[in-house]
Amino acid sequence: MKTTWTLLVAALAAAPSGFAQTPPPPLPREAAAWETISVSGAGSATVTPDRATFNVGVQSMAPAVAAAVQENNTRVAAIVAALRKLGATDNEIRTSQISIYPQQDHQPGRPPRILGYQVSNTVTVTRGNPAEVGRFLQAAVDAGANTVSGVSFLVSDPARGREGALQAAFADARAKADVLAKAAGRTVGRALSITEGTAVTPPPYPMPRVAMMEAKADMPVEPGAEDLSFTVSVIFELR
Repeated sequence: MKTTWTLLVAALAAAPSGFAQTPPPPLPREAAAWETISVSGAGSATVTPDRATFNVGVQSMAPAVAAAVQENNTRVAAIVAALRKLGATDNEIRTSQISIYPQQDHQPGRPPRILGYQVSNTVTVTRGNPAEVGRFLQAAVDAGANTVSGVSFLVSDPARGREGALQAAFADARAKADVLAKAAGRTVGRALSITEGTAVTPPPYPMPRVAMMEAKADMPVEPGAEDLSFTVSVIFELR
């Protein structure tokens, strides 16, 4: 009996080492790069601007700098008073630019000769109702403004329209994945990874700088609409 146990132990010791080992489990499906499909999608939403900014100002010229400054100050004060009369608050009106430049006559071989001085003062106005811009601009011109620039319409809340645009971007990515998977004889499974791209918003639409002349009605200003675009990158399971 003792001899039998000795032979059994010897036989087990002589067996190949892999005899008693268990093979490792297979890798999960999503761990293999060739079992996924990566696509990107884009979506957009159209929103109406709810805020507007514009610049109004005065350019004055006179032979003496003091006279140019005095005339400019008087006209700018009248403009600000007209804007406040329409409802603009102190927080909505700010001075954005003041400059004084000598007007010079340049002749070859001679030092420049000062002919007079130009004084410019620009006021920036921000309003929460874009529909009021035309009325405010006309009031400023009637009060003495002779320059208008930087009329822009903005969307104050960047989250407006974002949810619908992101859903559309994901649907676009899924549709692309379905087409590619079908072409390869496969089907699309669950989304394993979703990465939001950078939102693309158009710059505020600027109104060209123009010299304003006498007018009889409010300036026609249209805020229009803005398109907000979003992108997503999605990795889907490929079955």
